[in-house]
Amino acid sequence: MSATPIRFVLFPSLGEVREHVRVDLFGRALSERLGRKVVVEFAPTYELLESELVAGRVDMAWATAEQCTAFESRGRAVLRAVRSGSWSYHSSLVCRADEPLTLASLKGKRAAWVAPRSTGGHLLAVAHLRAQGLEPDTLFAEQRFVGTYRRALNAVLDGEADVAATFSNHPDEHAMRATLATYVGRDERRLLPFSFTGATLSDGIILTRRLSATDAAALESILTRMNTDGAGLEMLMGPFRVEGFVRSEDGRVVAPPRSTTRSGEYLVAELDADTRCRRLWSPTGHAFGRALSGAEGSLLVDALGDEAAGPLLPLIHAVLRGSAGGRQDYRLEVAGETRSYVAEVTPHEAAADEGQGPRLGLLVRDVSGLRSLEDPLYRLASFPLLHPEPLLELGTDGELRYANPAAFTAFPDLVARGDKHPLVYAALMWIWRGAPAGEPAPTVHLDGRYWELSVAQLWDPPGLRVFSRDVTLRKQLEARLIQSDRLSALGSLAAAVGHEMNNPLAFVLANLSYMREELDRLKGSLRDGGGARATELDGVMEALSDTLEGATRLKHIVQDLRTLSRKPPEHQARVEVQPVLEHALKLIRGELQHRARLERDFHELSAVDADEARLSQLFLNLLLNAIHAMDPADAATNVLRVAAYTGPDGEVVVEVQDSGKGLSPELLSRIFEPFATARPNSTGLGLSVSHAIATGLGGTLRAESREGRGTLLTVTLPAAAQLADPRTLLVG
Repeated sequence: MSATPIRFVLFPSLGEVREHVRVDLFGRALSERLGRKVVVEFAPTYELLESELVAGRVDMAWATAEQCTAFESRGRAVLRAVRSGSWSYHSSLVCRADEPLTLASLKGKRAAWVAPRSTGGHLLAVAHLRAQGLEPDTLFAEQRFVGTYRRALNAVLDGEADVAATFSNHPDEHAMRATLATYVGRDERRLLPFSFTGATLSDGIILTRRLSATDAAALESILTRMNTDGAGLEMLMGPFRVEGFVRSEDGRVVAPPRSTTRSGEYLVAELDADTRCRRLWSPTGHAFGRALSGAEGSLLVDALGDEAAGPLLPLIHAVLRGSAGGRQDYRLEVAGETRSYVAEVTPHEAAADEGQGPRLGLLVRDVSGLRSLEDPLYRLASFPLLHPEPLLELGTDGELRYANPAAFTAFPDLVARGDKHPLVYAALMWIWRGAPAGEPAPTVHLDGRYWELSVAQLWDPPGLRVFSRDVTLRKQLEARLIQSDRLSALGSLAAAVGHEMNNPLAFVLANLSYMREELDRLKGSLRDGGGARATELDGVMEALSDTLEGATRLKHIVQDLRTLSRKPPEHQARVEVQPVLEHALKLIRGELQHRARLERDFHELSAVDADEARLSQLFLNLLLNAIHAMDPADAATNVLRVAAYTGPDGEVVVEVQDSGKGLSPELLSRIFEPFATARPNSTGLGLSVSHAIATGLGGTLRAESREGRGTLLTVTLPAAAQLADPRTLLVG
């Protein structure tokens, strides 16, 4: 095929899924027969289609009657649609049958038109009214465009409008009712066509001068013969609701050119019980590469040849024995090409007075073109069935029309809950609210998972198509990014606050210490002098001590904030972990003896690359957190367990476990966030600082907790890098 595809643009779809699928298959059929890729697309508006034609950016266009006429002299060819044997059509004004109208009674009524550039749904009707001396702008109380013929007719049926217009192949009420039935079904009896317009050449396909003369001629031949060459492709005319195409020129229809492509076989025969051809006919006079002239009266095998008749004879004999119709699909090599055929045999009895035996009707059709499209057809049809994500189709009231297997797997209560299901409710709210362009798609949280919806509105019939995508992992990543951003912002703030508070806090602590020393000295002097006022300073000293303790605690908070915001030291050293851990245990000995019993389980540990002071702070924070999690009233039974060992990959593992009350799942999920704490007097910075230190050293800090069972904090640090043997550096 040529590398450059042919661009085929259609005017706005009058339906939805069915038209899109048929149009895709139509494009595939053209591509296969032409030997060049044809890409089909819908223009969003009639005006945009015309602007693309004028700009010369289209190879083919499915256009309105007026557009076809306007571009007839500028294109390679214009192929008019044939409907009900006619390549022209009319328009009819339609009202409700129980409220009949005439042209004389239209004053003050409401009109529902299809679109401004729709021939049958607007332009013909308006021209017809003006020809009768009626100006629509002053005639009707209201005029509005609703987009499709179905919606215009439903507006009349629902009482939202009094009159609509739709195309009619013939100016006849019976023909018009057949057209109405294709849009509103049995409700057509509630409608009444009351005035027909004059005729216009029908809409059709414009072949523009962007096509070469050769491609245009081939396309013209394919399109004008697609429904008559027996290849089984007539179903592809569905999107256009036509029987075929004929060429028009200067406002008149001309005879179609001879085909430049191979026609499919099409054979009809009447056989007797001996398989003799009583009648034999083909549109081309040929079948399977043989001429059929003079073949009537001969045996089928003589008429068609052994190879062509061979697959048919078993079917014919089976029908003769069973008196039931039969069907046979088979392939045959014809003129060096493998073709696909469908044969149907139907029995019928001759009239009794004719004295004839059983007769058989035989129909053989070449369906090679249709078979070549089956793979893409199945692929399109299987998309919703095999799609790994849930897909639903809903009515406008939330009624579930279809759900693929993935939807039932993800939402087993979908049918039971109906329109009350959160997924269905969110989709309906999204459409009813009329979300503005660019607004994010709705997301539904169900059973711990997040589902992002893509909702598309269907027009024919009205409804919704809903794709739902599991975005749980993405939401978790977003939450981590947000948390990381929060911590980054908090770190910057902590650094600034810590820096600003550090100097004045140092002055406060120094002055408080100086005041306590001076008061101690003054109290001693008063006592040595026998003064009774020495005891009056005891209350002042106690208040001063409390103030100093509070200021010292504030200093520790500032240090924690600065630690949280500080980058890891650039120059680290090899640190033995066990001595650092032993030192941290000595520091908390005073608090521990009133809270819990210590259990140690230390094993041989690798060294780590770290800053010793920060590592000491890490262990101290974990130990203090564990101690404070246990109630002093239960000191006799409380246990603080500290274990240290080497992991399977050589990493250092330190576990700190308490026997306190444990944490709720909600608090456990936020345990390493700054200011997250279960204790009223805690700053909530200890574990967030510890987490920052552990991750800064290339390790991890993990928490496990169950309410009533206590909490386990596990630090994992990578072992120090192996030092090179100095002797190896001298080799070579």
